[in-house]
Amino acid sequence: MTVQELLDKTDLTAAALPRGDREITGVYLGDLLSWVMGRAREGDAWVTIMSNRNIAAVATLADTACILLAEGVQPDNGVALLCEEKGINLLLSPHSAYDTALLLRDTL
Repeated sequence: MTVQELLDKTDLTAAALPRGDREITGVYLGDLLSWVMGRAREGDAWVTIMSNRNIAAVATLADTACILLAEGVQPDNGVALLCEEKGINLLLSPHSAYDTALLLRDTL
C-alpha cells in the first residue's frame, strides 16, 4: 500500500506529502532516534511522538516510507517544510501510538 492510499483509507492527515507514491512495507514504533536509525527498515511507516527536525535526518538514513506523528503531536516549526524539501512524507495521527499501530495493522 502506498502512503497516499493509507491516507485515503484512514483519518490520518498529511503535513508533508512529497512522495505519496512510496510503498509502505512495514511499521516501526520508536522515539529514541539512535535506536530507530539502527532498527527501522527501508519502507517502514515510522510511528513516533518526536517532532523536531532530527526526525527528517533519521527518516532519510533509515529510508522510511513516512513518519507518523502520533498522539495528536504537531511538527515543530519548520519541520513540515524540511520534510517536504527532503522528500519525506510526514503524517499526523490523532490516535495514541498504540492505536496508530493497530490502525496500520488493520489497514496495511
